[in-house]
Amino acid sequence: MSKRRKSRETAPKTKVRDIFVARPFEGLADEPEWVALRELVPAASAPLTLKPEIIEEYGDRPVTLSTVLPMAWPAMSRRDGAVFIGLQRHVQSGDVSRDLAAAALSALQTEPGTTVSVPSLPGEGLRLQDILVDQPLEITMHEGFEFWLDADQMQDNTVKASLERANASIYPTVRLAAAKAAYWCRVAPDKSHVRWVLSEPEDKALDALARLSASGDLLLGEGTKFAGMFRAHGLLVPVWDVPGEPEGTEFEAPLADFAKRYTDILAVDEPLDAAARRAKQGLIGRQLTLR
Repeated sequence: MSKRRKSRETAPKTKVRDIFVARPFEGLADEPEWVALRELVPAASAPLTLKPEIIEEYGDRPVTLSTVLPMAWPAMSRRDGAVFIGLQRHVQSGDVSRDLAAAALSALQTEPGTTVSVPSLPGEGLRLQDILVDQPLEITMHEGFEFWLDADQMQDNTVKASLERANASIYPTVRLAAAKAAYWCRVAPDKSHVRWVLSEPEDKALDALARLSASGDLLLGEGTKFAGMFRAHGLLVPVWDVPGEPEGTEFEAPLADFAKRYTDILAVDEPLDAAARRAKQGLIGRQLTLR
Protein backbone atom coordinates (compact mmCIF):
# COMPACT_ATOMS: atom_id res chain seq x y z
CA MET A 1 0.00 0.00 0.00
CA SER A 2 1.42 3.39 -0.97
CA LYS A 3 2.12 5.98 1.72
CA ARG A 4 -0.24 8.43 -0.04
CA ARG A 5 -3.15 5.93 -0.06
CA LYS A 6 -2.49 4.96 3.56
CA SER A 7 -2.49 8.64 4.54
CA ARG A 8 -5.86 9.18 2.85
CA GLU A 9 -7.41 6.18 4.61
CA THR A 10 -6.13 7.08 8.07
CA ALA A 11 -6.76 10.83 7.88
CA PRO A 12 -9.38 11.91 10.43
CA LYS A 13 -12.78 12.80 9.02
CA THR A 14 -13.85 16.41 9.30
CA LYS A 15 -16.53 16.69 11.96
CA VAL A 16 -19.51 18.88 11.13
CA ARG A 17 -20.06 21.34 13.96
CA ASP A 18 -23.65 21.61 15.19
CA ILE A 19 -24.87 25.11 16.01
CA PHE A 20 -27.77 25.73 18.37
CA VAL A 21 -30.12 28.61 17.55
CA ALA A 22 -32.80 29.20 20.20
CA ARG A 23 -35.10 31.20 17.90
CA PRO A 24 -34.50 29.72 14.44
CA PHE A 25 -37.43 31.56 12.81
CA GLU A 26 -36.58 34.98 14.27
CA GLY A 27 -36.61 37.65 11.59
CA LEU A 28 -39.26 35.97 9.46
CA ALA A 29 -42.51 37.94 9.11
CA ASP A 30 -44.60 35.08 10.50
CA GLU A 31 -42.26 33.66 13.16
CA PRO A 32 -45.14 32.49 15.43
CA GLU A 33 -46.87 30.73 12.53
CA TRP A 34 -43.68 28.89 11.60
CA VAL A 35 -43.46 27.68 15.21
CA ALA A 36 -47.14 26.67 15.23
CA LEU A 37 -46.83 24.70 11.98
CA ARG A 38 -43.66 23.08 13.25
CA GLU A 39 -45.01 22.01 16.65
CA LEU A 40 -48.81 22.21 16.87
CA VAL A 41 -50.58 21.77 13.54
CA PRO A 42 -51.01 18.28 12.05
CA ALA A 43 -51.85 19.08 8.42
CA ALA A 44 -51.25 22.40 6.69
CA SER A 45 -49.30 23.85 3.80
CA ALA A 46 -48.12 27.24 2.54
CA PRO A 47 -46.44 28.34 -0.70
CA LEU A 48 -42.97 29.84 -0.31
CA THR A 49 -41.38 32.52 -2.51
CA LEU A 50 -37.67 32.23 -3.23
CA LYS A 51 -35.46 35.29 -3.43
CA PRO A 52 -34.47 36.31 -7.00
CA GLU A 53 -30.82 35.40 -6.46
CA ILE A 54 -31.80 31.90 -5.32
CA ILE A 55 -34.05 31.45 -8.37
CA GLU A 56 -31.21 32.61 -10.61
CA GLU A 57 -28.84 30.02 -9.14
CA TYR A 58 -31.17 27.07 -8.53
CA GLY A 59 -34.00 27.60 -11.01
CA ASP A 60 -37.61 28.69 -10.70
CA ARG A 61 -39.66 25.80 -9.31
CA PRO A 62 -42.74 26.06 -7.06
CA VAL A 63 -41.83 25.44 -3.41
CA THR A 64 -44.44 24.46 -0.81
CA LEU A 65 -44.03 24.23 2.95
CA SER A 66 -45.80 21.19 4.45
CA THR A 67 -46.18 20.27 8.10
CA VAL A 68 -45.40 16.63 7.22
CA LEU A 69 -44.20 14.73 4.14
CA PRO A 70 -44.50 11.03 3.25
CA MET A 71 -42.44 8.84 5.59
CA ALA A 72 -41.31 12.06 7.36
CA TRP A 73 -39.03 13.00 4.45
CA PRO A 74 -37.31 16.38 4.90
CA ALA A 75 -37.99 17.30 1.28
CA MET A 76 -39.62 15.99 -1.88
CA SER A 77 -39.07 16.70 -5.58
CA ARG A 78 -42.23 15.65 -7.40
CA ARG A 79 -42.28 14.40 -10.97
CA ASP A 80 -44.09 17.58 -12.04
CA GLY A 81 -41.17 19.69 -10.73
CA ALA A 82 -42.88 20.91 -7.57
CA VAL A 83 -40.72 21.00 -4.45
CA PHE A 84 -42.09 20.30 -0.95
CA ILE A 85 -40.30 20.98 2.35
CA GLY A 86 -41.32 19.08 5.50
CA LEU A 87 -41.35 21.04 8.75
CA GLN A 88 -41.88 18.12 11.12
CA ARG A 89 -38.94 15.81 10.49
CA HIS A 90 -37.27 13.18 12.63
CA VAL A 91 -33.63 14.25 12.18
CA GLN A 92 -32.61 17.81 12.90
CA SER A 93 -29.63 19.87 13.94
CA GLY A 94 -29.57 22.72 16.44
CA ASP A 95 -30.63 25.24 13.80
CA VAL A 96 -33.99 24.34 12.30
CA SER A 97 -33.85 27.27 9.88
CA ARG A 98 -30.57 26.00 8.43
CA ASP A 99 -32.00 22.45 8.20
CA LEU A 100 -35.02 23.64 6.23
CA ALA A 101 -32.95 25.84 3.92
CA ALA A 102 -30.58 22.94 3.25
CA ALA A 103 -33.56 20.70 2.48
CA ALA A 104 -35.05 23.27 0.09
CA LEU A 105 -31.78 23.81 -1.77
CA SER A 106 -31.14 20.05 -1.97
CA ALA A 107 -34.60 19.53 -3.45
CA LEU A 108 -34.08 22.33 -5.98
CA GLN A 109 -30.91 20.56 -7.13
CA THR A 110 -32.66 17.18 -7.38
CA GLU A 111 -34.16 15.95 -10.64
CA PRO A 112 -37.98 15.88 -10.54
CA GLY A 113 -39.26 12.52 -9.34
CA THR A 114 -35.94 11.61 -7.68
CA THR A 115 -35.37 11.01 -3.96
CA VAL A 116 -33.89 14.07 -2.25
CA SER A 117 -30.72 13.51 -0.23
CA VAL A 118 -30.48 15.94 2.70
CA PRO A 119 -27.59 16.06 5.22
CA SER A 120 -28.61 15.48 8.84
CA LEU A 121 -26.09 18.08 10.03
CA PRO A 122 -25.67 20.64 7.24
CA GLY A 123 -23.25 22.84 9.19
CA GLU A 124 -22.90 26.53 8.38
CA GLY A 125 -24.64 27.94 5.34
CA LEU A 126 -27.76 29.64 4.07
CA ARG A 127 -30.83 29.77 6.30
CA LEU A 128 -34.52 30.36 5.52
CA GLN A 129 -33.98 34.07 6.12
CA ASP A 130 -31.37 34.03 3.33
CA ILE A 131 -33.37 32.18 0.67
CA LEU A 132 -37.00 33.30 1.14
CA VAL A 133 -38.79 36.53 0.34
CA ASP A 134 -39.92 37.75 3.77
CA GLN A 135 -43.71 37.77 3.70
CA PRO A 136 -46.63 36.35 5.72
CA LEU A 137 -47.47 32.70 5.19
CA GLU A 138 -50.62 31.92 3.19
CA ILE A 139 -51.63 28.89 5.23
CA THR A 140 -54.08 26.27 4.01
CA MET A 141 -55.44 23.79 6.55
CA HIS A 142 -56.02 20.23 5.33
CA GLU A 143 -58.07 17.26 6.51
CA GLY A 144 -55.76 14.87 4.64
CA PHE A 145 -52.36 14.83 2.94
CA GLU A 146 -53.54 14.11 -0.60
CA PHE A 147 -52.03 17.46 -1.64
CA TRP A 148 -48.62 15.76 -1.39
CA LEU A 149 -49.09 13.62 -4.42
CA ASP A 150 -49.37 13.87 -8.17
CA ALA A 151 -51.34 11.31 -10.18
CA ASP A 152 -48.36 8.97 -10.66
CA GLN A 153 -47.46 8.90 -6.97
CA MET A 154 -50.99 7.85 -6.09
CA GLN A 155 -50.20 4.53 -7.76
CA ASP A 156 -47.18 3.87 -5.49
CA ASN A 157 -48.31 1.43 -2.79
CA THR A 158 -45.57 2.46 -0.34
CA VAL A 159 -46.46 6.14 -0.63
CA LYS A 160 -50.19 5.36 -0.42
CA ALA A 161 -49.61 3.38 2.79
CA SER A 162 -47.66 6.29 4.29
CA LEU A 163 -50.48 8.63 3.25
CA GLU A 164 -53.08 6.47 5.00
CA ARG A 165 -51.01 6.35 8.21
CA ALA A 166 -50.47 10.11 8.13
CA ASN A 167 -54.17 10.81 7.52
CA ALA A 168 -55.08 8.59 10.46
CA SER A 169 -52.91 10.73 12.75
CA ILE A 170 -54.68 14.01 11.94
CA TYR A 171 -56.85 15.39 14.73
CA PRO A 172 -59.46 18.11 14.05
CA THR A 173 -57.74 21.50 14.05
CA VAL A 174 -59.06 24.99 13.32
CA ARG A 175 -56.95 28.06 12.71
CA LEU A 176 -58.49 30.89 14.75
CA ALA A 177 -58.81 34.42 13.39
CA ALA A 178 -58.92 36.17 16.79
CA ALA A 179 -55.13 36.05 17.18
CA LYS A 180 -52.11 35.30 15.03
CA ALA A 181 -50.82 31.71 15.31
CA ALA A 182 -53.74 30.54 17.47
CA TYR A 183 -55.31 27.12 16.94
CA TRP A 184 -58.15 25.06 18.38
CA CYS A 185 -57.78 21.28 18.29
CA ARG A 186 -59.86 18.35 19.51
CA VAL A 187 -57.62 15.78 21.19
CA ALA A 188 -60.42 13.54 22.54
CA PRO A 189 -64.21 13.35 22.14
CA ASP A 190 -64.69 15.29 25.38
CA LYS A 191 -61.52 17.40 25.40
CA SER A 192 -60.14 20.18 23.24
CA HIS A 193 -57.32 22.71 23.46
CA VAL A 194 -56.73 26.28 22.38
CA ARG A 195 -53.04 26.99 21.76
CA TRP A 196 -51.58 30.38 20.94
CA VAL A 197 -47.96 31.04 19.95
CA LEU A 198 -47.06 34.45 21.38
CA SER A 199 -44.81 36.68 19.30
CA GLU A 200 -43.14 38.57 22.17
CA PRO A 201 -39.81 37.55 23.75
CA GLU A 202 -40.27 34.91 26.44
CA ASP A 203 -39.54 37.11 29.46
CA LYS A 204 -41.97 39.84 28.37
CA ALA A 205 -44.70 37.33 27.50
CA LEU A 206 -44.23 35.45 30.78
CA ASP A 207 -44.53 38.64 32.85
CA ALA A 208 -47.75 39.57 31.03
CA LEU A 209 -49.24 36.11 31.65
CA ALA A 210 -48.18 36.29 35.31
CA ARG A 211 -49.99 39.62 35.77
CA LEU A 212 -53.12 38.17 34.15
CA SER A 213 -52.92 35.07 36.33
CA ALA A 214 -52.58 37.15 39.50
CA SER A 215 -55.68 39.18 38.59
CA GLY A 216 -57.72 36.10 37.65
CA ASP A 217 -57.87 37.02 33.97
CA LEU A 218 -56.04 34.04 32.48
CA LEU A 219 -59.04 31.94 31.40
CA LEU A 220 -61.02 31.90 28.16
CA GLY A 221 -64.37 31.84 29.89
CA GLU A 222 -66.55 29.46 31.87
CA GLY A 223 -65.60 25.81 31.70
CA THR A 224 -62.04 26.52 30.52
CA LYS A 225 -58.78 25.85 32.34
CA PHE A 226 -55.27 27.19 31.83
CA ALA A 227 -53.32 23.97 31.25
CA GLY A 228 -49.80 25.39 31.09
CA MET A 229 -47.28 26.51 28.50
CA PHE A 230 -44.83 25.17 25.94
CA ARG A 231 -41.53 26.83 25.20
CA ALA A 232 -41.03 26.24 21.48
CA HIS A 233 -38.15 27.68 19.44
CA GLY A 234 -37.77 30.66 21.75
CA LEU A 235 -41.46 31.57 22.02
CA LEU A 236 -44.13 30.83 24.62
CA VAL A 237 -47.26 28.85 23.76
CA PRO A 238 -50.02 29.07 26.39
CA VAL A 239 -52.50 26.17 26.28
CA TRP A 240 -56.08 26.13 27.55
CA ASP A 241 -58.25 23.07 28.17
CA VAL A 242 -61.69 23.83 26.74
CA PRO A 243 -64.90 21.77 26.56
CA GLY A 244 -64.83 19.15 23.84
CA GLU A 245 -68.29 19.70 22.41
CA PRO A 246 -68.17 23.24 20.88
CA GLU A 247 -66.33 23.63 17.58
CA GLY A 248 -63.24 25.80 17.32
CA THR A 249 -65.03 28.88 16.04
CA GLU A 250 -66.95 29.07 19.33
CA PHE A 251 -63.72 30.28 20.96
CA GLU A 252 -63.06 33.19 18.60
CA ALA A 253 -64.77 35.73 20.89
CA PRO A 254 -63.24 34.47 24.16
CA LEU A 255 -59.77 34.44 22.59
CA ALA A 256 -60.29 37.93 21.16
CA ASP A 257 -61.18 39.18 24.65
CA PHE A 258 -58.13 37.49 26.14
CA ALA A 259 -55.87 38.83 23.37
CA LYS A 260 -57.01 42.37 24.21
CA ARG A 261 -56.30 41.85 27.92
CA TYR A 262 -52.89 40.42 27.04
CA THR A 263 -52.03 43.29 24.68
CA ASP A 264 -53.09 45.87 27.26
CA ILE A 265 -51.05 44.27 30.04
CA LEU A 266 -47.94 44.12 27.81
CA ALA A 267 -47.81 47.92 28.04
CA VAL A 268 -47.22 47.74 31.82
CA ASP A 269 -43.48 48.04 32.46
CA GLU A 270 -43.37 48.38 36.25
CA PRO A 271 -41.91 45.51 38.33
CA LEU A 272 -44.16 42.58 39.17
CA ASP A 273 -45.90 42.82 42.52
CA ALA A 274 -45.82 39.97 45.04
CA ALA A 275 -48.95 38.27 43.68
CA ALA A 276 -47.65 38.38 40.10
CA ARG A 277 -44.25 37.03 41.19
CA ARG A 278 -45.96 34.07 42.87
CA ALA A 279 -48.09 33.55 39.77
CA LYS A 280 -44.98 33.65 37.61
CA GLN A 281 -43.33 30.87 39.62
CA GLY A 282 -46.49 28.81 39.28
CA LEU A 283 -46.49 29.31 35.49
CA ILE A 284 -42.82 28.36 35.21
CA GLY A 285 -43.58 25.16 37.13
CA ARG A 286 -46.17 24.17 34.49
CA GLN A 287 -43.90 24.86 31.53
CA LEU A 288 -42.56 22.29 29.06
CA THR A 289 -39.82 22.87 26.49
CA LEU A 290 -40.25 21.64 22.91
CA ARG A 291 -37.21 21.47 20.67
